[in-house]
Amino acid sequence: MGYLDAVRERVVVFDGATGTNLQLRGLTADDFGGPALEGCNEVLVATRPEVVAELHASFLEVGCDVVETDTFGAFAVPLGEYGIAERTEELNLAAARIARSVADDFATPDRPRWVAGSVGPGTKFPSLGNIRFAELRDAYQVQAGALLAGGVDLLLIETVFDLLQAKAAVIGCRRAMASAGRAVPLQVQVTIELTGRMLPGTEIGAALAALDPLRPDVVGLNCATGPAEMHEHLRHLAAHARMPVSCVPNAGLPSVVDGAMHYDLTPEQLAEHHHRFVTEFGVSVVGGCCGTTPAHLRAVVERCADLVPAPRSPVHEPAAASIYTAVPFRQETSFLVVGERTNANGSRRFREAMLADDWETCVAMAK
Repeated sequence: MGYLDAVRERVVVFDGATGTNLQLRGLTADDFGGPALEGCNEVLVATRPEVVAELHASFLEVGCDVVETDTFGAFAVPLGEYGIAERTEELNLAAARIARSVADDFATPDRPRWVAGSVGPGTKFPSLGNIRFAELRDAYQVQAGALLAGGVDLLLIETVFDLLQAKAAVIGCRRAMASAGRAVPLQVQVTIELTGRMLPGTEIGAALAALDPLRPDVVGLNCATGPAEMHEHLRHLAAHARMPVSCVPNAGLPSVVDGAMHYDLTPEQLAEHHHRFVTEFGVSVVGGCCGTTPAHLRAVVERCADLVPAPRSPVHEPAAASIYTAVPFRQETSFLVVGERTNANGSRRFREAMLADDWETCVAMAK
C-alpha cells in the first residue's frame, strides 16, 4: 500500500518533533563537528548518525506510520549561514538513507512505514525581497533531488510562512522529480501564527487559494501553535480543500521554566484534539511538531490509528489570492450591460445626437 492509498483509507500518524527532541539529548559542540556548527541539527546525520537513527526508531516503536528526515534546514540558504552550503546533497542523501533504513526495519507486509523528506522554509522571505525566487527554487531542487535519491516516499514542504516560498519549494520539488524520473506525493503545510494569519498577514483562505492550483497531494497546518489554536483554520481546510488535510501541531504554546523551553500540552490532550479533528473535520494525517515526544505520539496512535476520518464534502471556491486575502470568483449577475444605448447603429436618438455634435445628450444617454 502506498502512502496516499493509506491516507485515503485511514488515519496516518506522523512522528513528533526532531529539533526539540535532539536538544534533549545533551549534545555538545563536538557532536556537531565543532563550535562553528553547533546547533545545526542537520549536520548530525554525518557526525552522529546513530543519534538520528535512534530518534526515528523511538517514534516507530510507539506506532507512528511516518518519520521525517532530519533535513528541515538542509538546503543552501540556511546551510550557507553555517558556511556549508556545498554539503546540501551529502547531508540530504545521508538523512534519507538513515530514515529509510530505520523505517524498513520496522515495516511489515501488513504495516508499511514511510519516510517523508522534510523541506523547511529557510530564513529569508522571497515576498519581502530577501532572496530571489529563482535562487530559492534552485536550492530546493538540489535538496529534493538528494532526498529522492536517498529513497524518501514523499516530500513534505512544511512550516510555510510565505506563499512565494511555498511556490518555489513546490516547483523545485517537481523539477527534481522530473530529473529523477520518479514522482512521489507532495504534502504542503502552512504555519498560522497566534494572530490567526501567516507571518506576512496571509489568511488561511488566501493560502488555500494560492496552493490549490499547485495541486499538492495533501495540504495542512503545522508548528507555531498548539492544536487548540488551529481549530478554525482546520475547519476552513476541511470545508474547502479538495485534497486530504493534515494537522501537525506543537505541544501547546511554549514557556520558559528554569531557563529551558517547556511545552505544557500532555500526551492525552494532544490525542484528544486529534481525535476531534479526525472525527469532526475528517483530518486524514496527524502528528506532532515542536515539543512532542514519543509519549505524545503513543497516545495519538492509541486514540486515532484505528479511526476512519469523517466523510468530507469540500466546496471548492475558485479565487484570486493576494499576500493577505482571497477574493472568490463569484458572478453575482448573469451578465452586465455596459453602454448598450450608446450605439449609433442601434439607437436612432444617439446617432442623431452624435451627428449634431450634441455631446450632452450622448453623455446623458450613456449614464
